[in-house]
Amino acid sequence: MTPVIQVSGLTKHFPQKGQPPLRAVNEIDFTVQEGEIFGFLGPNGAGKTTTIRILTGLSRPTAGQVQVLGLDLASDLVRIKKRIGVVPETCNLYDELTAFDNLIFSMQLYGVPRRERKDRAEELLNRFRLGEKRSVPFARLSRGMKRALTIAAALAHCPALVFLDEPTTGLDVMSARTLRQMIANLRNEGVTVFLTTHYLEEAERLCDRLAIIVKGKIVALDTVAGLKACTPSKVKLEVTLAGADGQVEKRRLECDHGVEPALQQLLTESEGRSILSIDTLRPSLEDVFVHLTGLSAEVMLAEKGGKEVKNVNG
Repeated sequence: MTPVIQVSGLTKHFPQKGQPPLRAVNEIDFTVQEGEIFGFLGPNGAGKTTTIRILTGLSRPTAGQVQVLGLDLASDLVRIKKRIGVVPETCNLYDELTAFDNLIFSMQLYGVPRRERKDRAEELLNRFRLGEKRSVPFARLSRGMKRALTIAAALAHCPALVFLDEPTTGLDVMSARTLRQMIANLRNEGVTVFLTTHYLEEAERLCDRLAIIVKGKIVALDTVAGLKACTPSKVKLEVTLAGADGQVEKRRLECDHGVEPALQQLLTESEGRSILSIDTLRPSLEDVFVHLTGLSAEVMLAEKGGKEVKNVNG
């Protein structure tokens, strides 16, 4: 099976006055398979945006080969653009047009036959829970609705591949949860998704595979489970304690010097409480990210100017 995206030796240099060129992307290789959600993670300045701009035809690489949907990026860019959808970090629809009219306009740009436009627009509005906002100007939609409509517009021409750049940044918990479910549904429909996000929990729940890029180099690429399995970390336990009064308390332990000494110390400090259960905590994607980049999730979000979106289930 031909990969949807195949990248080999991709490099991008930017000239700097009086200094050696800046290597924003440095000889990276990766593939994206059909129907998967592929996460592309890294701190600010790592090369994520530069890579996306190259893959979507907005920037030319210094070196390397890229194939998208089996087509050569250097010679078939026009054909590629007709078959991909791009959702930039900043919404790019028209404030004065209604939700419906924005979708119709997107279809006109991509050459969707006139006879198909109305039904397709209605179907997208309903799928993204915007049916009741059909006649509302884009400027008057909530932030979450604007993001949903921007994704719907990127799907207006039924692309096989969609690029989503930070789709849930700045959204409230409920809007972000709804949008994540919509993204998961795209995979169920066979659409391949290339996703960048600063929310590590979001990437962990949505992505089939992840690439982590640091200083222009991909330092890890695997499934979430594979990345966790290869990450050295301290043994962590979650211990549930019960007191004589019936109250239950959970404690988390880092077993630097072994499990038994940590439990013995806990029992010494627990003042007669008994242990109900002991669970081993597996490394999280945040543990992987910290190990590979030296940056915490909080630092990455602070760089982005955003806040952690909690409760990402769904």
